[in-house]
Amino acid sequence: MKKSALLISILALFSSFTSKAQEKKAPAIEDFYALSFNTITGEKFDFKQLKGKKVLIVNTASKCGFTPQFKDLEELHKKFGNQLVVLGFPSNDFLNQDPGTNSEIQSFCELNYGVTFQMMEKSSVKGKNKSAVYQWLTDPSKNGWCKQEPSWNFNKYLIDENGNLLGHFGSKVKPLSEEIISLL
Repeated sequence: MKKSALLISILALFSSFTSKAQEKKAPAIEDFYALSFNTITGEKFDFKQLKGKKVLIVNTASKCGFTPQFKDLEELHKKFGNQLVVLGFPSNDFLNQDPGTNSEIQSFCELNYGVTFQMMEKSSVKGKNKSAVYQWLTDPSKNGWCKQEPSWNFNKYLIDENGNLLGHFGSKVKPLSEEIISLL
């Protein structure tokens, strides 16, 4: 078998495992609304205020090839703001692509992309130092099914109105894609 045919077969097999795993979503085990986190300006943000709305959590970076997704995230926020809350979690976990301070990140987002959706304090989204929010997002014993850590910047996690994780979307899935919009 040629290498390209073998690669296609492996990718098809992996794709089938991924879709089957996502079909077996279970309700959250630990309460999403019990979480809290600091905003980019340092105020405590209690997740209880998110009840009744869908939430899109995105790990962001200011110096990444996917950084222009800030524009689409802002459009999503403006278009669906009455039913969806977008939370940006700046992280420097991938090749030092968000080395700035919270203040520098906030200024960058506002000046370059007109970001008005809620940005959170810079934190780790993977590994042993990941924040409590990302622990919930990536631990099936907490969220019910998903164990996928962000593989790069701009991974997206969608939570439903009842605090259950609906889906995980990789960096290449754009915020305004049908995959995400169809779940809103």
